[in-house]
Amino acid sequence: MKKICILGSTGSIGTQTLQVIEEHPDLFEAYVLTANSQADLLIQQARKFQPAAVVIADESKYQYVQDALASEPIQVYAGADALCQVVQMEPVDVVLTALVGFSGLRPTISAIKARKPIALANKETLVVAGELITDLCLQNHVPILPVDSEHSAIFQSLMGEQSEIEKIILTASGGPFRNFTKEQLQNVTPAMALKHPNWDMGAKITIDSASMMNKGFEVIEARWLFDVTPEQIQVVVHPQSIIHSGVQFKDGAVKAQLGAPDMRVPIQLALSYPERLQSDFPRLDWWQMKDLTFERPDEDKFRCLHMAYEAIRLGGNAACIVNAANEIVNLAFRQERCGFLQMADVIEKTLQKVAHQEQNTLDDYLACDAESRRFAASLIL
Repeated sequence: MKKICILGSTGSIGTQTLQVIEEHPDLFEAYVLTANSQADLLIQQARKFQPAAVVIADESKYQYVQDALASEPIQVYAGADALCQVVQMEPVDVVLTALVGFSGLRPTISAIKARKPIALANKETLVVAGELITDLCLQNHVPILPVDSEHSAIFQSLMGEQSEIEKIILTASGGPFRNFTKEQLQNVTPAMALKHPNWDMGAKITIDSASMMNKGFEVIEARWLFDVTPEQIQVVVHPQSIIHSGVQFKDGAVKAQLGAPDMRVPIQLALSYPERLQSDFPRLDWWQMKDLTFERPDEDKFRCLHMAYEAIRLGGNAACIVNAANEIVNLAFRQERCGFLQMADVIEKTLQKVAHQEQNTLDDYLACDAESRRFAASLIL
């Protein structure tokens, strides 16, 4: 039985991971659960799954969680440092990182140094510090198994292949504003942006999907996961989200993975690899698929995608700068302090202003993140 540490068990990926664990109680155990601030849901999950330990990152809620679980045989911890400690617990077999944004970096590094296999749903870890993470994984012989549906699809398309990748086909739904004009984009609201046509995700990633920054981050993640250049990654808008992504080989053949839009499929594979497990997840109904369509992404309307490619080309800490600025504008947009198109403006100005550095340690990335956040915040009234 694999003992799973779920970083971010109360979020969308975390709750679906618990569904997978519940489906296979003979194979998986929820050994550690963590949450940022959703104390009540964490308590509910802890009572149901009886993990060895839980962590509430928001230290102000520690006593509340501790009191609620006082009668349970569960260790309760709090704070960011505790996240870095629980991933190193000896019985843990797999660390599923589903934290939102930059907060996933330090605990993922801690897990890699403890030689724990990583099921990666926190794409920002590779976005911010891809070179550092991949080097650490090589040094510690730690595999990263992708949980994002697109990267899982690429991973599955490469299973059993010996040929070099000619091109990665990274599909995108296009989000809710795919057919909007630039003028229409000036007036979109957070409520409109939070209505994704295909996927049920958390608020932050849903906004990133609407701006196509999420797809930009997936481009950066693919660059590190599969060791390809930005020129080898082609984003294709596929509104139906049936083809999750694929790989083109040197003979022109393309292998792609198809399926219903259900995140439990890639989550389960990341936990069970190299085996596939039986499931009752939705199957494709081939007779209901009337059209599968494909479009070029519009990088003029969705400039966040363009800036992600630019960050790869610049290298060094450029993607760290982009990610930090994006976290600031994403929250500001949700709070109606920043316009939809203004988000890209702030990110671009931050990338231009914050000093570029080629070689970076973890401390360098932490300092870059803090400086980029300060500058981006100063641009928002």
